[in-house]
Amino acid sequence: MSDEQLTYRSAGVDIDEAQRALRSVLGKVKATYSDDVVGGVGGFGALYRANFTEIDKPILVSSIDGVGTKTKVAAMVGDYTNLGRDIVNHCVNDILCQGARPLFFLDYFGCSRLQGLMFEEILTGMAEACLEVGASLIGGETAEMPGVYTEDEIDLVGSIVGIVDLDKKLPRGKMQAGDSVIGIASNGLHTNGYTLARRALFEVGGLSVRDSIAGLGRTIGAELLRPHRNYFNAVYPILQDTENVYAVAHITGGGLYDNIPRVLPSDVRVVIEKRSWTPLPIFQLIQMTGNVPDVEMYRTFNMGVGMVMIADRFIAPALVQRLNDAGESAAVIGEVQAGSHEVQIV
Repeated sequence: MSDEQLTYRSAGVDIDEAQRALRSVLGKVKATYSDDVVGGVGGFGALYRANFTEIDKPILVSSIDGVGTKTKVAAMVGDYTNLGRDIVNHCVNDILCQGARPLFFLDYFGCSRLQGLMFEEILTGMAEACLEVGASLIGGETAEMPGVYTEDEIDLVGSIVGIVDLDKKLPRGKMQAGDSVIGIASNGLHTNGYTLARRALFEVGGLSVRDSIAGLGRTIGAELLRPHRNYFNAVYPILQDTENVYAVAHITGGGLYDNIPRVLPSDVRVVIEKRSWTPLPIFQLIQMTGNVPDVEMYRTFNMGVGMVMIADRFIAPALVQRLNDAGESAAVIGEVQAGSHEVQIV
């Protein structure tokens, strides 16, 4: 038996470092609090006042997701700056598909060993992204679990709660043949498809995150780490004053094929015309390097379309203009047809 005293730190978990790292970003976190935050970070549970007097029929909308193996690329590059933005924006976009605005956000940060500067980078991005959409970052969990996570491995998950008036909840109205499908551009992979991308680029193609490829304008690593785009500030105002937007779909894992049917009634299909936009160079690089079939690309990645809106065809041109005026890049990319609850890409 050893005479050396065993501590939690010597076993692999440094509580003091976790507390120091949290204190360093606490001001940024508290800056996200709205007047309805009664008790935020530090308690056993966060408290939020349910004050929805401006909404006739308030419905809470919740979602949870993670950034997946994008964390692997961040580790390869040594840059974790945008991961906090990634998880907030992903969750905000998800509940936007029900027409909801975010109220508050919570995160889970898991690792083998806490590295304070990395944690600060991630939490700072998270707080900044919450501020941009009026969400309060009111709590989270930091878990050091050596033996569960491998050395230098991290996991990042977020949970969001938002609010929508029942009368404005999406999908809504009667979608029918002839309605327009509007695509809003992504700026890259966002937060899904990284397992296939890493296999194609780094294992099959033998490329490095430090390689610069013609057409990308940046290294492969920097391109893969572009933050998940947030569509809330452009799309939400449209949903408040436009009745003939019938559905919104966030194009994440499953791509256009699997995400659009989630908002379709059973008696219609959507036909997407892929000639209506040009996929970003990073997708072309993944496909060529890994010899990935078209169907697999469009089912794994967003292919340059991060969000889809389905609207009455007569107002679609005005919606496209409004989205572009708000700083997005939007276009009509297809139409609704009578059919059997599916997506065709032609």
